[in-house]
Amino acid sequence: MKRILSLLIITLLISSQVTWSQHQIIPAPVSYTGSEGSLIIDQNMGLVLLTENDDLSRQVEFLKSDLKEIGVNFSQVRGDSSTLKTLKIGLYEAKLDTLGHEGYQLVVEEGGILLMANTKAGTFNGIQTLKQLFPTKRITSDEGELLPVEIKACIIEDFPRFGWRGLMLDVSRHFFTVEEVKAYLDQMAAYKFNVFHWHLTDDEGWRIEIKTFPKLTEVGAWRVERHGRFGSERAQPKKSEKTTYGGFYTQEQIREVVAYAAERNITIVPEIDVPGHSMALLAAYPQYSVKKEFKQVNPGAKIADWYGDGTFKMTIENSLNPADPAVYAFLDMIFNEIAELFPGEYIHMGGDECYHGYWEEDAKVQDFMAKNGISNGAELQSYFVKRVEKIISSKGKKMIGWDEILEGGLADGAAVMNWRDVKSGIEAVGLGHKVVMTPNEFTYLDFTQGDYSVENKIYSDLSLEKAYSFEPVPDFVLDPELILGGQGNLWTEVIPNLPFAFYMTYPRAFALSESLWSNKDDKNWNDFLRRTESHFKRFDQKGINIAKTIYEPKVKVYKEGRKLMCKLNTPFSDIDMFYTIDNTYPVTFGKKYEGPFELPAGDYSLRVRSFRNGKAIERLLQIHRKDLESRVK
Repeated sequence: MKRILSLLIITLLISSQVTWSQHQIIPAPVSYTGSEGSLIIDQNMGLVLLTENDDLSRQVEFLKSDLKEIGVNFSQVRGDSSTLKTLKIGLYEAKLDTLGHEGYQLVVEEGGILLMANTKAGTFNGIQTLKQLFPTKRITSDEGELLPVEIKACIIEDFPRFGWRGLMLDVSRHFFTVEEVKAYLDQMAAYKFNVFHWHLTDDEGWRIEIKTFPKLTEVGAWRVERHGRFGSERAQPKKSEKTTYGGFYTQEQIREVVAYAAERNITIVPEIDVPGHSMALLAAYPQYSVKKEFKQVNPGAKIADWYGDGTFKMTIENSLNPADPAVYAFLDMIFNEIAELFPGEYIHMGGDECYHGYWEEDAKVQDFMAKNGISNGAELQSYFVKRVEKIISSKGKKMIGWDEILEGGLADGAAVMNWRDVKSGIEAVGLGHKVVMTPNEFTYLDFTQGDYSVENKIYSDLSLEKAYSFEPVPDFVLDPELILGGQGNLWTEVIPNLPFAFYMTYPRAFALSESLWSNKDDKNWNDFLRRTESHFKRFDQKGINIAKTIYEPKVKVYKEGRKLMCKLNTPFSDIDMFYTIDNTYPVTFGKKYEGPFELPAGDYSLRVRSFRNGKAIERLLQIHRKDLESRVK
């Protein structure tokens, strides 16, 4: 079979006179070579499995289902006995070193398509690329007949840059059903993400059944209902209130999702966040805290004072007691069940944003620290982390945690997920730890992605262009081989449902997928924008609303002497921006933006909107003069 594909490649290369760079594939393949001619599909295609394999058969069924929706059908045939143009899929008997575990080779020519890989992971990735070569919908003639599908002849050889290409979904702040998680996994798989980091526990909810401790879900999975933004505007729960909001996954459902993910080349990394972020756990079992006081699952109310420099004080205890031996016995039984449910290599133990104040104020904890030569809260947390690492290792798993687990020293073999900055990832590599790069400034998908006048404003911003600039291997890193890859993180304080989760995840996840899969030196922002626009159509076809804020004008306000000036910008050369500052609305007879302009004093709003070919696209931005003043930097 290797000889068959090699002959096809040689034939196409000899006849090739054109290299097509105008493919629409995300993430961009390592090598795409176009050639003359096209595959024209005017009837059903024949489907030939060159390797008898149950996993390949399931992958093909997924493909047939997806393409049937756009009007392309397949008939199972054997060998070359059919007169139909064929799609042939198989596995190499002698593996190609260049493809590795997840790579593939794909050839499109006039007679059909050939997809080959070393493993089922490779064929799965190749199928995701193949689907992107097909149109979003088959076009019909004026008479209602389906017109042929045309795919340009090409050769693709492709493999990922990193083995860890992840997305994290927080299901604690807001609960997502099994079917919603599956839908999220489907979109991940389409863009070759292969790790799903499942944030299952936090202050706002415990979401996984632990049979040994049923109160974790009986109590910890439910909270009082509150509406609006998380924070001081949400009232604290009252003892008399019913806990009606929440949910959890049974162990049977967990196994179902794990199997569903595996069929889509996705490994699930579960997170049990300890010792901080444990209020839902402590609502069920308060004896594992220092104060052992009754508490309720946090409904999103304010529970900490933040001081603006990264430091904070918890006003309600939400941490486990690291000086209590019973805590470790408790966690041992929890992680035992977790390890049995998730076959992946890693278990995430959280370890972030743990407040030490209640430990440092408690006489028994201080006595424990003195007896064990522990000087401060950071060292005590390090003691806790090392104990948890031993527990997780005893289950045949490896531990990973947020970068705070580095503080005070970290056990050999533990991996680090750096979220605070790039520096912490470099530090972890320098100490010999494997690292998943996820610095918040590039990868936090809950950050505001558009103008504050139309988007939720939270504590930071992340534009599509900034996400695309993410480089998982920083300069000066000592051992790049220790960087496993990276991921995007979707915290859900302001994301109450799946449609909005998709809106916040995409298209920024496109950018991250390309940073984690494609060649670093081949990344091209303008070409990525072009391809992103084509994928908007794919999501529109599915009825999934994702962010199109890249079309919106970027508003910059600055001072020029005493004048307040405004500059508008768009990354698209074919988009015109029209604006008004007289409380009328910017349609094409309004003022076209030609360059920076003055914002005079007065009671008015800047209204600005993007137009393409005379038609408005995306939303109208409306920003009052006072708000414009506040934007001056």
